[in-house]
Amino acid sequence: MKFAQRLKWWRERRRHHPPDDIHRAGELAEQRLAKISRAAGKKNGWHVFESVRIPDVEQGGKREIDLVIVGGNTLLVVEQKHWSGSFEINGDEEFIQHRKNGTTHNHSTVNQRIARKSRMLVAMHNERVGNDDGVDVRVVLAFTNRNLDWPANVMGLGSAVKDEAGFIALLEDENPGPLNEALLETLQGFGTWDEVELNGGLMCKGDVLDLGLGEAINEWQGGRRSPLKGAVVHPRGILSLFRTSASRLTLHAGERHVEAQLPYGKSLKMHVVGRKSPEDIPWSTVASINLSTPSLNDGLGQDLEKP
Repeated sequence: MKFAQRLKWWRERRRHHPPDDIHRAGELAEQRLAKISRAAGKKNGWHVFESVRIPDVEQGGKREIDLVIVGGNTLLVVEQKHWSGSFEINGDEEFIQHRKNGTTHNHSTVNQRIARKSRMLVAMHNERVGNDDGVDVRVVLAFTNRNLDWPANVMGLGSAVKDEAGFIALLEDENPGPLNEALLETLQGFGTWDEVELNGGLMCKGDVLDLGLGEAINEWQGGRRSPLKGAVVHPRGILSLFRTSASRLTLHAGERHVEAQLPYGKSLKMHVVGRKSPEDIPWSTVASINLSTPSLNDGLGQDLEKP
């Protein structure tokens, strides 16, 4: 192998990819809300699912729901916003945020979008069980940043509007009754985003289409029903330039485990959220991966009428 190629990979292994602070703050807020929701809802039998992805037959692709919480025969479909500053809602129900740094951002029709997702989700559940299960579905807008001023007209959108304390109180105070096991099974059949963390902490979310490590690895992890997690160790010293395989990958899926050397030049293929097309991510830049459990419900909704 040419020295220039080894030098390229050595530099890639040493490159630092810092996290996006704005998006990272939102992700941490979502993780925190999911964690405290599980603790608050445990006594009353609420089951919390985060970053639920459902197929969108009408518009194509998949849509993400921040939190879906199942209790009894009740479905809480939650859109979390960790905005600061203030926002207004115009005549078209567009949410326009005014940040404290003086900038303005139009978040479009937040309430309409999450309400549509809730209708899609219930329709797919009813299709799966073969009847109208009479699910009590509630759309919740959760504004979790204390440094946010709300407009009065947000209360007239038809959704429940809660701050963080009010949302947690709902889970602590309300006992939804005997669990609809079929509803729980429906939610357990949906997947979430795959995550690829780069050296330095930048997190890429989306769909990993190919690990790029050959048929043996594809067969090893094919048909799994648990998340696939992996960690990469990258030697960064100058002597690693002369190693045949510089980096080492460890993969776990349930009780299954494999370790492998990463040859020079290998990349995984991923369609990152918000980007137009899939791209190759060199393994030399990857610190860890967390691939979600494959969805069992991707075929649902194919015969449903457009909402």
